[in-house]
Amino acid sequence: MANLPFSEVHIKKTSKLKDFDIPSYQTDEAAGVDLSASIENSIKIRAWEREIIPCGISIAMPKGLEAQIRPRSGLAFKHGITILNTPGTIDSDYRGEIKVILINLSKDEFTIHPKDRIAQMVFTNAIQVKFKEVQNLDQTKRGDGGFGSTGKD
Repeated sequence: MANLPFSEVHIKKTSKLKDFDIPSYQTDEAAGVDLSASIENSIKIRAWEREIIPCGISIAMPKGLEAQIRPRSGLAFKHGITILNTPGTIDSDYRGEIKVILINLSKDEFTIHPKDRIAQMVFTNAIQVKFKEVQNLDQTKRGDGGFGSTGKD
């Protein structure tokens, strides 16, 4: 990771599980780190059901950063497991344990085991804006064309 820009993020392990590892990048150019289930017993998620899964960590990041919680592509494709509010946002002033809302969009029950990798966390810059109320907005070629207005679909 020496060639990529970085910010220091403090991490506190909140998991009570033995040998629970904090997230780490799996390759030198990975954008995200995997989050693991910090659960003592397996949790079954029935078809079309959802569960909140604790991840065993809390973080403190610099102002101006956001952590986004995203699905893992393998779980989504192979098992229909995704995150209900994707991407989930962790604000820079949040200090509680990170938890993930998993939903099972398949027709089969799925089991989450202790320490399973269940989501990924990606850090990105975040800005706040100052709103200025106006009577009219500038005109563009697209205008107010909504869903599907810029392409065939």
